[in-house]
Amino acid sequence: MPRVSTDQLAARRQQILTGARTCFADHGYEGATVRRLEEYTGLSRGAIFHYFRDKEALFLALAEQDATRMADVVAEQGLVQVMRDLLRGGSDRSWLGTRLEVSRRLRTDPEFRARWQEHSGALTAATRARLDRQAAAGALRDDVPVPVLAQYLELVLEGLVSHLAMGLPADDLGPVLDLVENAVRAPLMR
Repeated sequence: MPRVSTDQLAARRQQILTGARTCFADHGYEGATVRRLEEYTGLSRGAIFHYFRDKEALFLALAEQDATRMADVVAEQGLVQVMRDLLRGGSDRSWLGTRLEVSRRLRTDPEFRARWQEHSGALTAATRARLDRQAAAGALRDDVPVPVLAQYLELVLEGLVSHLAMGLPADDLGPVLDLVENAVRAPLMR
């Protein structure tokens, strides 16, 4: 029996995540049936669940992947850049469906909330670390503690996600994000 390389296993896992992301975005968590997951991934249920224990584990893996990807952007360019990318459509917006499902399930499903808490700190940690570096460099306002600035930016992100989810116009939000960015900068940096 031929051995499957680590790269092949990683590629198959990513194939499942990519198809599942689209399926969850198109149909929501409940609507992403096993049959639909098979269609979207092009794989059998056995192949899908060889890599993921169940649908929830697959969904959590997607949400974790998205949080990690966003945390990488935050670490390099800041949380406002994540928001700008969303507005430009430059980054993959399919994570929006995942993000909305996470929010809904956190509110309604205590078991999911407990499992998600194991995976959810990456974005917050990246935001705080970047803000700490910016504060140390004198680029942030010093009259508001970094944890408050981090919460402010995360709330703006959540508001933007809700705005986009409702299908409201987003073409004119660039100046709003300029205002958000200027609100956290040191006065000399404005």
